[in-house]
Parts: sequence; C-alpha cells; structure tokens
Amino acid sequence: MKRIFVAMVALLASLSMSAQQNISFREGKLVSPQVNSDRTVTFRIKAPNAKSVKVLADWEQNNGQGTMKKGKDGVWEYTTPQLTSEMFTYRFDVDGVVSVDPVNPFTRRDVGNVFSIFYVGGGAADEYQVKDVAHGQVRTVWYHSNTVNADRRMNVYLPAGYGKTDKKYPVFYLLHGSGGDENAWLELGNISRIMDNLIAEGKCEPMIVVMPNGNFGKQAAAGETAENLDYKPVMTNFLPHYKDGLYEMAFPEIVNYVDATFNTIADKQHRAIAGLSMGGMHTLMITANYPDMFNYIGLYSAGVDFTHTNMEAIPAYANLDGKLSKLAQSNPKLYWIACGNADWLMESNKQLMERMDKDGLKYTFHESSRGHLWSNWRQYSLLFIPQLFK
Repeated sequence: MKRIFVAMVALLASLSMSAQQNISFREGKLVSPQVNSDRTVTFRIKAPNAKSVKVLADWEQNNGQGTMKKGKDGVWEYTTPQLTSEMFTYRFDVDGVVSVDPVNPFTRRDVGNVFSIFYVGGGAADEYQVKDVAHGQVRTVWYHSNTVNADRRMNVYLPAGYGKTDKKYPVFYLLHGSGGDENAWLELGNISRIMDNLIAEGKCEPMIVVMPNGNFGKQAAAGETAENLDYKPVMTNFLPHYKDGLYEMAFPEIVNYVDATFNTIADKQHRAIAGLSMGGMHTLMITANYPDMFNYIGLYSAGVDFTHTNMEAIPAYANLDGKLSKLAQSNPKLYWIACGNADWLMESNKQLMERMDKDGLKYTFHESSRGHLWSNWRQYSLLFIPQLFK
C-alpha cells in the first residue's frame, strides 16, 4: 500500500511539472505601454534579431505610426508625441509581422483583428474606465425573430438599482456598425462604464441601454452561435441582409421584446435610438419607417450612400423624402447628427442633411475632427446621452 501511495505522489508531481512546462510565463521587467505624466506614451518590445520595428496605432499624430529604435539590450523603444485623453488601440510590426504587444494583457477585438489597448486619462477616457461608483449590470438575452425565424442575441445594460423597486426606465437602443455585433459597444465603446459614470455624476438620466446584433444574417457574435468557432468574424460573413431593409422593418420585434421583458416606460417620449456607420443607416431607416417610435435620434458617422444603393427598389428605403417629411410632422425632440471632418462619409451625411432641410426635418449637427473611428463614436456618446429624456 505504501509503495502505491509513493508511486501516486510521484506521478502527481510529474504531471504538475509537465503542466508548468506548458505554461508561458512573462519574464523580465519590461514595461509596455508606459503612460507618462506628460501624456506621452512609451512602448517597448524585446526583439534582438529584428531589423525593423514599428508601432501601428489609432492616435492622430504621424497617422498613428512610430518607428522604434533598438537599444543595446535588444529592446526596441518608441515614445509618442503628447496624446489627447482617449482609449487607444495599437499593434507592433516586427519585420512585417503584425501582432499585439506581448507584455500587455489588455486587448480588444474589432471585426477579425485583435489590438492591444491603453488609456490616456485627464479627459474623455476618464469616463471609459471603472470608477468607485454604483455599477449597473449587463444581461445577455435571446429574443425570437419571426422575420428570420431564429433566436437572436443582444446585450442589455440595466442601471444600478434596477429591479430593487417597480421603477420603470426610459430605453436607449444603441446600434453597431458593419463588422460589429452585439458586443461591440461594450468592448470597443465601453458603454457600460460610460453609463455608470455619467449616471453617478448626474450627467444623464438612469436608463436601459439595448445593444442588438444588427447583422441579420447571423444570430449572434462570432463564437456565440451554434457554429461556435467555425464562425469567423470577417466581413464576408456579414453580407446576408446587408442593406436590404429587413432588419430595419423587423426592429419592432426588438422593442416589443424589451418592453415585455424589462421595466420600461413604453412610449415614444421615453425611447431613444442611435447608431454608428451601418448602425447610423439602420437608425435613419428605422425612424423613417416608424416615426412614432422614438423621440431622440442619433446618427454617428451614418453609413448612408445615396450614389451606390438603389434606394427606391428596397421597400424599407423607398420614398425616403416622404417618410422624412412624416417624421418631421411627428416632431422628435432631438435629431442629432455627428461626423468627423476627415470621415469618408461626410459628403453623404451632408447630402442627407440637405434632404432633411427640404423635408422640413429639424436636426442638430456636430462636426468633429478626424475620421471613421471608435474614438469619435465614444465621444459622440458622451455628448448625445446627456441630452436624452430631459
């Protein structure tokens, strides 16, 4: 018996050592990224045999690129110019091979690419981070769509205190862009943190935020469907039902589910909707077809393109001027449009506003700097959300 016990102990020790050998531990004291007190950021990567190393990022200066210099210890280093307050994404290009920062454990997925992230505080990014405030909760739910005869996934933010009383809340529907999914506004938009912080600071009304999946050809985000990991997050997987109007016309299914499931104030005065890029197009068409559903409407870099889409051939998009005129008659309290001055969609957004002028639909326009990127969309939310339900 004693021999058996000793043998078992030896076997377990052997298995433990084998398991440890398969674990990759981060070695050394390399720090990357290092956010400095003057809002510059220093990056480091150890690549002693590399010939060329660059940082590829989404800050504005130098088009987000930085050439790193090699030190005697084989560590490459680069310090940025002074950056604005934001959440930034970046990757390293080592001799043409692009990858995340190996010593930074914090990443985000955008469509099929993974990026390392960091924050520069002292401004907008302070609202994107976790603070010592009352926190809401995010529920992942599935609703049934009769239109496509499938269960579909969405995320719902519920403010702190939800469910402790019978209190009912207004609802904000927040839509992602093409290539995104129901997780995009949580992961890249940091919307649950934004909501916690804005509510705690008294800058906005407590509200429910609904984030559905706008790719009507898919039930859920990559890895969250019955396809599991066979569903790769690449643009071609999002093409079924892309700009065919089916999602927009079926949107009341989502609203009806939310009103039946959560403590909502189920009327136009207490509903808002906004979307970025493709989600902006969805928002435009949902509100045009259902003028009595939303009182607050936001378009973030809306993906409207009147030159390449035969609008009149698609029922949801047909007679847009007539629909916008009817929406104007319903008198939404706020129609808010935002776009960057370097955004490739700026011209089409200007065309849209010209049509709204002719159709009598009043709107507020916010022009920001830069182009079609998440830093703008996060900041648009910081401007739009405090205006809701006042």
